[in-house]
Amino acid sequence: MAMSLTSKYGYKVGCGPYAPEVYRLPFPNHYRYGAGLSEAAFVERELCRFRESLTNTVAAEQVAAVLLEPVQGEGGFIPVPQTYLQGLRQLCDEHGMLLIMDEVQSGFCRTGHWGVFQHYGVVPDISTWAKAMGGGLPIGAVIGKADVMDSARPGTIGGTFGGNPVACAAALATIRLMEELQLNTRAIEIGRRVTDRFRAIQQRFPDWVGDVRGIGAMVAIELMTNGDPHQPATELTGEVLKACVSRGVLILGAGIYGNVIRFLAPLVITDELLDRGLDIIADEVANAVTRHS
Repeated sequence: MAMSLTSKYGYKVGCGPYAPEVYRLPFPNHYRYGAGLSEAAFVERELCRFRESLTNTVAAEQVAAVLLEPVQGEGGFIPVPQTYLQGLRQLCDEHGMLLIMDEVQSGFCRTGHWGVFQHYGVVPDISTWAKAMGGGLPIGAVIGKADVMDSARPGTIGGTFGGNPVACAAALATIRLMEELQLNTRAIEIGRRVTDRFRAIQQRFPDWVGDVRGIGAMVAIELMTNGDPHQPATELTGEVLKACVSRGVLILGAGIYGNVIRFLAPLVITDELLDRGLDIIADEVANAVTRHS
């Protein structure tokens, strides 16, 4: 089912057959698909697209749930517009559809809250969690409203690895440490420093750095060619990633075109190490742009 849900097909080649009746709409990416519209007008257009899909694609009463990442991870660290998420919540309530949010990458202090949904003031019916909650040990969790979670009959949902005691102990210890170190507050500070540096790079190379975005310490830059969001600078991005690794800075690419650099510094990083890493990234972006120019 997870393979069916993801639209990043590189992860699912040869893994079919997939579950049917999974419908997709474009993520509301204002930077790429805004076409000169204000964010308000863009959101209204995208919500209208969603409403129309309940007429021309699938009937609302046949939709069990709407699933999205409030900040896309692999998709390129794209935050959903707040008014879109609020409108989506209203549509789900109107038609009796569940709203599910994937907090696997964005949860546990990464954005400055325990969950990114807290930034939006929108509560999901179900949310999924993993990664940071275990401090490196494999563990995941599903959290939902009581009436939703209690609707499953006892014994119908479970698995061999459910409630692994070692992983659960690690998660509890990790969460206590996050509280003691006030990592939500630290994530906001890291995000501010990273965003400021990335915006300086954008001002220096406006034809190549198209967007700087994120929430808290979940920040990314999107690289383009000729100032055109529809001309992704995939090759240049790959060069930057490799050059940074060769200098001891491990950063990750993202986005369906591989032209996004996502920054996920450990929340316990020192300011000195953070600045050193950002210096290297800035250098290698400049070097790559110079070569391609």
